[in-house]
Amino acid sequence: MKKIFFLSILFVLLLSCSNNNISNQNPYIPNYTVNLTINMDLPAYNNLKFASNAIYYSGAGVKGIFVFNTGSGYNAFDAACPNQVLSSCSTMTIKGINVVCACDNEEYSLFTGLSSLRYPLKQYRVEVNGSILRIYN
Repeated sequence: MKKIFFLSILFVLLLSCSNNNISNQNPYIPNYTVNLTINMDLPAYNNLKFASNAIYYSGAGVKGIFVFNTGSGYNAFDAACPNQVLSSCSTMTIKGINVVCACDNEEYSLFTGLSSLRYPLKQYRVEVNGSILRIYN
């Protein structure tokens, strides 16, 4: 009886483990490889040391990347509108703690990546090592 109980607990624990996958299945945004390092000690990125601040980095992702300090960690999202075909208007802009798509004026939260539309913002992983952020997929 103890073996069955132990094996069932072990089975439940193995099924509950996460592999830290972020689902980025979006038909409008291609999957580009991102491996970006940001030093928050540099003046251009110093704002990221404070909660609810965001920066736009144009050198990675499909249309650039937004990096946001949530107060308890960091989020990184692609700057391409997730519910629009890539075009000249599909690069979003920062509006406080949200980003706005110029094509449809839809706002997305930088805390969650969500809006009222079908697809959320395309998210990237963020690792923090002191004042260095590593953003990757």
